[in-house]
Amino acid sequence: MRDLVGSMLPVFSEKDVENMINDELDFIGINHYTSFYSKDCIYSECESGAPGVSRSEGYSLRTAIRDGQLIGQPTAVDWLYVYPQGMEKIITYIKDRYNNTPMFITENGIGLTDDLNSSLTNDFKRVEYMSSYFDYLTAAMMYVNSSADVRGYFAWSLLDNFEWLSGFTIRFGLHHVDFDNLNRTPKSSASWYKQLIQTARPTFQIS
Repeated sequence: MRDLVGSMLPVFSEKDVENMINDELDFIGINHYTSFYSKDCIYSECESGAPGVSRSEGYSLRTAIRDGQLIGQPTAVDWLYVYPQGMEKIITYIKDRYNNTPMFITENGIGLTDDLNSSLTNDFKRVEYMSSYFDYLTAAMMYVNSSADVRGYFAWSLLDNFEWLSGFTIRFGLHHVDFDNLNRTPKSSASWYKQLIQTARPTFQIS
């Protein structure tokens, strides 16, 4: 690994390693929006410098296309494809890999642009997205013999805000924000989410 990423890796003393191994994690936070296919480029042929090929996190290819088909429905966000099955897959992987350490979904949501032909608060695509991802999250939690220990879920985001790469052009909020006067208006997704919170089982925290 050091041959691939070199100085990007931290250096730990023997005492650091001993302390980290002995300390258990309190919980694992997972930000999950979308999924991609990945291909190892060390033992598989990859075109150096091609789109999606990276050496920053290991020598690999990340792509949304397989056999000419996208992994899921594209969205207004160029890196976000709707693939709700990925929620169950990542939760199950973390559960198996880290001995079912308690997990929190710390971010999950979809960015949309305003549809000028309809109400700015009618974000049915966000409701569809969140509902489908939540179904697969619930599936990972409800396995009879090996349920994932997911303690909470946080939607991204409560309000439309400034997104790192998109500025104010992409909106992730459950509430519409008029950036001229900062008025806030609940969207359809806020009403759906309110109902979800009211009906979710008590042991599952939703924010």
